[in-house]
This record gives sequence, C-alpha cells and structure tokens, in this order.
Amino acid sequence: MELRLLATFEKVAGVLSFTQAAAELKYAQSSVTSQIRALEASLGAELFDRLGSRIRLTEAGERLLPYARQMRELADEARTAVAGAEEPAGTLTVGTMESLTSYRLPPLLELFHHRYPKVRLSMRPTLGDETRQALRQGTYDLGFLMEAGTEHAGLESEVLAVEPLALVAAPGHALAGQELGTADLVRQSLLATEPGCAYRDLFERELKSVADTVDFMEFGTIEATKRAAAAGLGISLLPEVTVAAELAEGSLVRLLWEPPFTLRTQLAWRSGKRLPAHVRLFVEQARKLVSEQG
Repeated sequence: MELRLLATFEKVAGVLSFTQAAAELKYAQSSVTSQIRALEASLGAELFDRLGSRIRLTEAGERLLPYARQMRELADEARTAVAGAEEPAGTLTVGTMESLTSYRLPPLLELFHHRYPKVRLSMRPTLGDETRQALRQGTYDLGFLMEAGTEHAGLESEVLAVEPLALVAAPGHALAGQELGTADLVRQSLLATEPGCAYRDLFERELKSVADTVDFMEFGTIEATKRAAAAGLGISLLPEVTVAAELAEGSLVRLLWEPPFTLRTQLAWRSGKRLPAHVRLFVEQARKLVSEQG
C-alpha cells in the first residue's frame, strides 16, 4: 500500500466526495478516482459504495480508515524526525462549530497561518454527536465540543473553559429588566439554531419541564438568529461570546434569567491516540488562547 494512495483514501473518506477531495488535494478528479481504484485492487476489496452522485464507506473502508490515518501520522513524524526540523509540520483535521470558529478561534487560526505555515489545518463544521463519531472513526484528529458532560465514550477530552450563556432580546422587549423564571419564557416567541446544538437542546429540555410543548423558530446560523432577535422577532439563548458585541453596542439586551445548566468548551481526541507534535502544539495553543480570553 502506497502512502500516497492511503492519503488520498483518507481525504475522500473525510469529505465523502471525489470532487471535493480532488479540489483539496489539488489533483484532477480522474487522478483521485484512479488512485482509489488502485488501492482497492491492491487490497482486493471495495472501499466505497458508489450511490449515484454520492459515496459512502464500505465495511472494508471503515476498517481501513483508522490504519490509514495512523500510517499517515507516522509518516509525517518520520519526515520531521529525519529532517531534524524544528518547525512543526503535518496535517490536522479539526471538528468545530460556528460559535467557536467565528468567535473564539480566529486568533488561533491566524497564529498557525503565520507562525506555523507547514501545519495544514482543515476545520470541519459539525455538531457534538457527529464530531464525536468522526473522532472515534479517526476522520478528525481533534474536535471542539460544547457540552454539559465531560465524559465521552471512546474519547479523551480536556475542558478549556466554562462557556457562559446569555438569553437575549431586542431593546424594549416586554421581559427586559424583569427577574425571570423558566415559566415566564414558554409563552414567548423562541428563536434558536438547529437541533443537535447542546445549548439549544438543554434550553428546550428546561422549557419542557414547565410546558407540554415548546415551539422554536429555527435559523441556520447564529448570525441569523441574532439578527432575528435584534429585529424583535423573539428571544434566544446563545453563548455569551457570540453576542458580546451586540450587547456592548445595545442592539441586543440580556434578559434576567440564568440557565440551570452549565456548558463547557472542550477539546477531544480518540482514546489511546498518540498525538503528534503539531497536534500537541494545537492543543497547547488552544488552551492558552481560551484561558487568555477568559
């Protein structure tokens, strides 16, 4: 098995698209297809099911993926060791989410772009369950989680910070300035991101403790949710870091309700995984950044 073919397989398995993999690897799509066929021929097994315009890993592909990842990581380490390079190098695929990518991580990404250009970062936007599954399968090297719990089957994790939440609304909202209980919220127009987001799911569970049904007006992104709240369409519970600018400028106000749950921003990886030097560096810098942000 050639490392080049395994690297191509790993990329295709990560994005589940020959076209996207070719673009990211800067290959012609025909080259990616021929490399996968050559790898399948050498192994005597099909690695992908072709479903029209879509693909998915076969059982053989699922079994090969963690080995391909480990062999690529070892090859990266070997090149660094032989070259005696002091500069960190290697690929790093990170599962993350909008609230962190847009509002916490830009300084970290900028640092790696300028100071560690040989570390090739690939940020994958996914929610908690999908991120955990990708880590267990070896599709991601690291994954950011924003969860109440800190124990995740098959994973090791490090808590970076408690993530404050803020219930926000437009200035002049009828609930502004009042001390609120959960029962005061259920008859309001509720705005939220998609299901699967930990703070939205916990908020919904809390509201259902005092109401039979809870209806949310759903928006695809935090930015869209904030804009809807600022326009007076309702109230929304969001990470404080994502609404800090709006609270400071006054386009949103914080309602006087404290969530009865705590979320923690965490960085996770597969249990037993050896973290190469460039991955350990990312963990260290992420820890330092979040600590400095408070």
